[in-house]
Amino acid sequence: MKKNIIYIVLIAIIGVIAFVPGIRNSLKDLFFPIATIENAVHINEEDYDIELKGINVPSTNLKTFKDKPIFLNFWGTWCPPCRKEWPSIQKLYDTRKGNIDFVLIAMNDQEPAIRKFLQENNYNVPVYIAQSPISEKLLPKVFPTTFLLDKTGRILIKEDASRDWNTESTHQFIDNIIK
Repeated sequence: MKKNIIYIVLIAIIGVIAFVPGIRNSLKDLFFPIATIENAVHINEEDYDIELKGINVPSTNLKTFKDKPIFLNFWGTWCPPCRKEWPSIQKLYDTRKGNIDFVLIAMNDQEPAIRKFLQENNYNVPVYIAQSPISEKLLPKVFPTTFLLDKTGRILIKEDASRDWNTESTHQFIDNIIK
């Protein structure tokens, strides 16, 4: 009888960790950055060569952000999880735009839909549309996909799901990569 109770409690704990996003994300924030840094992938000069058409900022090439920390996000107005994380990205941008460059690339989207989305929600994070091929190292398989790159081009975080980006752990992580 005691074994059954222990098994039920263990299953309940695992279920809470697996299915309650707040707890799962807290544990991920606690352990993920360390593991990510140890296995960091570098992107090289060719990977940065992406022509970007500016939607709410001037057009540029991703190469202009080389040698700087970058918050790089691939998203679409058609993507509900992408829309869900936008408020937290805007808050992070408002407080960290002087420390890290933000590059949000709209994928499979039309410029009028992007402009409408930004205007309706009063978002001013820099948004672009890629005008040239994207390197396999960066090309997202799912949306949203976000990378945090340090100034040497190391991918320190790759998140291929929606999340709250305006967390204390994200702010601390940015503080560590801008040193």
